[in-house]
Amino acid sequence: MAEAGVDVEVVHHSFQLDPSFPRGTSKPTREVLAEKYGRTLEEADAMEAQMEERAAADGLEYHLDGVHMGNTVDGHRLVHLAQERGVADAVIDRFYRAHFTERRSLFDHESLVELAAEAGLDADEARAVLESDAYEAEVASDGEQARALGASGVPFFVIDERYGVSGAQSPEVFAQVLRRVSDGAAAG
Repeated sequence: MAEAGVDVEVVHHSFQLDPSFPRGTSKPTREVLAEKYGRTLEEADAMEAQMEERAAADGLEYHLDGVHMGNTVDGHRLVHLAQERGVADAVIDRFYRAHFTERRSLFDHESLVELAAEAGLDADEARAVLESDAYEAEVASDGEQARALGASGVPFFVIDERYGVSGAQSPEVFAQVLRRVSDGAAAG
């Protein structure tokens, strides 16, 4: 991607919203939202409906009714494997589509292996990672780095290791930050 002559490389890093969530379990997102924000289940449903509308306005298809939340460390570990194998974008896209559109689980190993294989990872290699502690340290390190940069939620973007952009932002916000980075690089 290029904007005003600036080459941009997108690198995904791990960030768990709730690393204390027990692995291998999940809970309906509407219940998590209601608890977290002190809302009723109906208000949580309305929050999800608004998210679906915002996604649709950006050309994304979200189906959040019935979606669950859980500990994402194992999915993040597979993304680290995918980065080494050159298929990280495909795996991340597959995980997002599975979760937000298809309502599939990202919290049990069999589902993760199946999705990762659909995106180009070897199923046996993915399963071996999940049966070990491979990439645990990398996921933890990413989380520590993100918190040090001010991340407390997702999405969170770090540009040129200096500028943090929190939340879903318009393309204009990113263009402005990229211009600032480019102007700073040209002046430096």
